[in-house]
Amino acid sequence: MSERYELPAELNIYSALDTRDALLAWVAEQGRKGHDVLDISARDVAEIDGSGLQLVVSLSNMGQTWRLVEASDAFSDACRNLGFSNWIDGRSIKTANGGAAV
Repeated sequence: MSERYELPAELNIYSALDTRDALLAWVAEQGRKGHDVLDISARDVAEIDGSGLQLVVSLSNMGQTWRLVEASDAFSDACRNLGFSNWIDGRSIKTANGGAAV
């Protein structure tokens, strides 16, 4: 099992570049360790915009399977508002092609 990646409290256009760099480094490290499924936590996200959500969406194009293990109310609301309600369903695992396995 991989270590979990904690998304920052501010997941918006102002933090997107730093968050992207940190996330890419973490994904590469987990890949080197041989972790098949990456755990992403959004429990601390208090502010999110389209750029922040787009960053999370990009995980689906990285060739790694990932799952959202926790989500704050702000993150959950953003997912619901933008059509990603399945992400906040704890049974879903996101795959490299964007599909979900239950």
